[in-house]
Amino acid sequence: MALASTVKVVLGSVAFAIFWVLAVFPAVPFLPIGRTAGSLLGGMLMVVFRVITPNQAYAAIDLSILGLLFGTMVVSVYLERADMFKYLGKLLSWKCRGAKDLLCRICIVSAISSALFTNDTSCVILTEFVLKIARQNNVPPHPFLLALASSANIGSSATPIGNPQNLVIAIQSNISFGEFLLGLFPAMLVGVVLNALILLCMYWRLLSVEKDEENVSAEAISEEYVASHRFSPAIMSHQTSLNSQEWNSMVQANSVLSSPNLNGNTGHGETLRNQTNSSDSDGNSIVLKEVKGGEYFSQTREENFPSRRSASNGLNGTMEIMNALEDAAPVQSAEEKQGLVKRWKRLSWKTCVYLVTVGMLIALLLGLNMSWTALTAALALVVLDFKDAQSCLEKVSYSLLIFFCGMFITVDGFNRTGIPSTLWSLTEPHARINHVSGIAVLALVILALSNVASNVPTVLLLGARVAASAAAVSPSEEKKAWLILAWVSTVAGNLSLLGSAANLIVCEQARRAEFGYNLSFWRHLKFGVPSTLMVTAIGLTLIKG
Repeated sequence: MALASTVKVVLGSVAFAIFWVLAVFPAVPFLPIGRTAGSLLGGMLMVVFRVITPNQAYAAIDLSILGLLFGTMVVSVYLERADMFKYLGKLLSWKCRGAKDLLCRICIVSAISSALFTNDTSCVILTEFVLKIARQNNVPPHPFLLALASSANIGSSATPIGNPQNLVIAIQSNISFGEFLLGLFPAMLVGVVLNALILLCMYWRLLSVEKDEENVSAEAISEEYVASHRFSPAIMSHQTSLNSQEWNSMVQANSVLSSPNLNGNTGHGETLRNQTNSSDSDGNSIVLKEVKGGEYFSQTREENFPSRRSASNGLNGTMEIMNALEDAAPVQSAEEKQGLVKRWKRLSWKTCVYLVTVGMLIALLLGLNMSWTALTAALALVVLDFKDAQSCLEKVSYSLLIFFCGMFITVDGFNRTGIPSTLWSLTEPHARINHVSGIAVLALVILALSNVASNVPTVLLLGARVAASAAAVSPSEEKKAWLILAWVSTVAGNLSLLGSAANLIVCEQARRAEFGYNLSFWRHLKFGVPSTLMVTAIGLTLIKG
């Protein structure tokens, strides 16, 4: 495609530059409006500057990608409600054998969850778990945060629903879910293992510091104390002697109160105390006195009549206790039944959520339309929930959907200036995938552009051109070119802190957490450069066309 008129080239470049600055640096001092508004601004300027027409702008918005993105986000919201990510968090610490074991678990769990539920969602949910576990093991959290973000990026490369750029590639290339998975799974698997080994080598000494035994003991005692602590009822100090009939009444009351059905039930104890501490018609009251072993005995006390007490008062008090127990027992049974019904309903609903998700994945593997499959699964979960879906739909990132709309328009306008085609025509002869050197050049171009312009715009700018170049060499190479683009543009996000939205999410979530930690740009870069180069290079040799 030849360059457009000079006016269109200049104005289109200005609009794209504004979009790029706000996408990469959303809080610039001169226009701190954020990524979403910056994306809309770039798209609007393309129309206002007449680089594209309004109809062309509407046509540039890919509804298939938006539908797939919306559906997967809704499914992720319901999976979070069904405690899926809570179970993943527990899996991180289950029978953990130290910091090194924990780091490897984070890499595996993060990669798998990102491939199935998108890398951004996994990072949002798991960051706080990682911080808490690192604090429990008394080690700095940055190795674990790096493991979470980097493994999420690598793992998300294996499926079309793992990240936004893969969504774009899957829709534009018409590669099925199964073909995508088979083509990139070996590279993803080796990449996750290699990434974990790099982290272990870099932070071996740091991860070898064992937790202080005194701190472990103190924490164990504290947790045991909280779990076992119980409050006892107040002890009435005023006592009087008991006659034989009262003693017999006390023994009967004691046998009832110390029965297994009452031990540990504070709710009944409170009801019983409230009922038996009230004064009877003669001014006498029944008092429960705690003795060794957690048992109680009853005693009567006389406040208004210091004269001799009737032996029947003790019996009357005991009858009051028996009546109170009989009244309380049905209440307990009803409450237990109600709680059991709620638990079964909750369990049934969670099972349905998991089954719908598995069904969605099976449908995707069978090659059904990805957008409508995700939307169908999302609406099935809404119906099964059987309540107003507003609270769940509010958790969907509509700002991300709007960002994509603006980005589609902006990138399409920039493509119409002819600048990307001109630059690609200079690079294309050296970046053909039928040679090792060509694959290396193509990977470096994608790697650099993904960190400069972000990975999704890179895919939108290069996708069709890379595929056309590969198809010119051999039709069978076209799919491999798309998969190379997916692999390199995704792993490129690990190069720097700004290279991927998942990195920024982990950084921001860690900073805002209860035990906040600031993951610096340079600390990430120190790990990101060697990891990205090595994982990308080895993964390229394993991609199947």
